[in-house]
Amino acid sequence: MTRWRVGALLPTALALLVAIAAPVRAETPPPPADSLKFATWNLNWLTARPTGAPGLPPDVKSRAPDDFALLRQYALELDADVIAVQEVDGREAASKVFPLDRYSIHMTRDRLMQRVGLIVRRGLRYDINPDATAIAGNPVLHLRSGADITLRLPSGPLRLLAVHLKTGCAAQPLQKTNRRSCNELREQEAPIQAWIAARVTENTPFLILGDFNRWMDGKDHFLAALRQAAPLVRATEGHSSPCWGAETFIDHILAGGEAAKWIRPDTLRVLRYRETDAEWKERLSDHCPVSVRLSLPG
Repeated sequence: MTRWRVGALLPTALALLVAIAAPVRAETPPPPADSLKFATWNLNWLTARPTGAPGLPPDVKSRAPDDFALLRQYALELDADVIAVQEVDGREAASKVFPLDRYSIHMTRDRLMQRVGLIVRRGLRYDINPDATAIAGNPVLHLRSGADITLRLPSGPLRLLAVHLKTGCAAQPLQKTNRRSCNELREQEAPIQAWIAARVTENTPFLILGDFNRWMDGKDHFLAALRQAAPLVRATEGHSSPCWGAETFIDHILAGGEAAKWIRPDTLRVLRYRETDAEWKERLSDHCPVSVRLSLPG
């Protein structure tokens, strides 16, 4: 099995370093005491409903059993302690990828097929917080709420917010625009800022991870707005993704509070699929899992 270290974006090519991952163990190992691996993975319309089911877009094909089995194998190879997932149609669909003897599954209560969730390795204790519904805003827009939990670690609480933000405004200016998608993304700034500010007030370390649908490179206005609430470390900063070729990241992991000191930039990874034909973007996902490791205080 091959994993790829993410290379910095070069003018002509990606600098990729190859790392060999440990074999998947048959039994669930206890979470390590000194570090945890966090990931985000958009699973691209993951549903157990049949093709053509009410509410499912006509161009979306349901996965075959072999597809679920392959995704499950990639989830085991990822071997993360916590995974933020997007575009998942509830717990049943998630459990086809993340085995319940190894992971606990928490999904938002949104009445959507494309829901957000947090998958937590068994053995890690956590509290479920109310969904961050303000991020979804007007229900007519059919945007996604954030999934919000608090990990209970020996060193203290770590708050996690998983998000899937508005698509269609990857790099365009958010101010003075008539582009509807950019206006809707801009409206998601304030609820996330408020969530960050609450963590600062509590003095609670936190992560925000998921599909931001935003590049956030350079002097990005969206990231700058979030950093007005608190200093943030972006694990993907200065890198590009090798997922389906040379891509700019839209899946990000942000760390704030004391957690900004725990994130290890040298551990940023993208788990690439071995299947490379175009059909696999639908059968697996058009996103690859992105992960990073945090060193926990003693």
